[in-house]
Amino acid sequence: MKFLLLMLLAAPAFAQTAPPAGPITVAQDGSGTYRTVQAAVDAVPNQSQATVTIRIKPGTYREKLVVNTLKTHIKLMGEQAETTILTFDDHTGDAAGHDTYSSHSVLVQANDFTAENLTFANTAGYTAGQAVALHVEGDRATFRHCRVVGNQDILFLAAGHTRQYFQNCYFEGTTDFIFGASTAVFDHCVIKSKKNSFITAASTPAQQPFGFVFLSCKLTADTALAKKVHLGRPWRPNARVVFLNTEMGSHITPAGWDNWKNPANEKTAYFAEYRSTGPGGNPKGRVVWARQLTAKEAKGYTLKVIFVAEVPWVPGR
Repeated sequence: MKFLLLMLLAAPAFAQTAPPAGPITVAQDGSGTYRTVQAAVDAVPNQSQATVTIRIKPGTYREKLVVNTLKTHIKLMGEQAETTILTFDDHTGDAAGHDTYSSHSVLVQANDFTAENLTFANTAGYTAGQAVALHVEGDRATFRHCRVVGNQDILFLAAGHTRQYFQNCYFEGTTDFIFGASTAVFDHCVIKSKKNSFITAASTPAQQPFGFVFLSCKLTADTALAKKVHLGRPWRPNARVVFLNTEMGSHITPAGWDNWKNPANEKTAYFAEYRSTGPGGNPKGRVVWARQLTAKEAKGYTLKVIFVAEVPWVPGR
């Protein structure tokens, strides 16, 4: 009897809070299951093998959201990206001492994460320096009809040998605003540059076959401030970035690519294009160390090939 009593007393320390019985919704006015997105994420069972959908009602949710490694198979769904906003304003060098790795508004560490119809924003300001809106470390993350907006370094795809897929998404930033080590595909996305600078800064590991791949995207600009924009520069020597069938505005500089003030990077970085169109699609003007893919090479850029790994993955359509 004494042993049973001890067991009963100890049980709560190991028990996990049961998730809500019905659909999980988030609404700031109290009409949902939770008022904050973080509370909803925390309520999801750890290491779920089935997708748990959290529906987020329109509003601006100012919270530093973390989807930790145990919260697998979560799907965040807004009603419309323009009206459902997850935002914060931390940045490098602020009073709290944040750096690139901790300035995020939203951090996704878990595998098999999905987001739809949401805006990920960092409102730190034009002169704040590095201020990440969305930081992803998990594998097999999918984003559809989402917006990632801010200024410098808005999208940090931090971990090598992880995979992310962005479909019909919108990105808006200033310097190196899509950066990191992962393998990521941007499928029919719009990328807007807000000033003269660089779109990508990949840090692809040497043994990783793919870095950032842009498929049928559109590159636009704030034409008042962004008149000379490069497609990318290598944050690490083996950076890999490829644009296929992408429409490029006149803001894309003829040279296209930059070696980050280090000629040695020209021998190791892999920067390539296939059938770039628009005023900025200028293959003859590109730096001599960049590549123009052949039709045969371009055919190899399928989701099945790009996302090959020990655990195969092709994002569902």
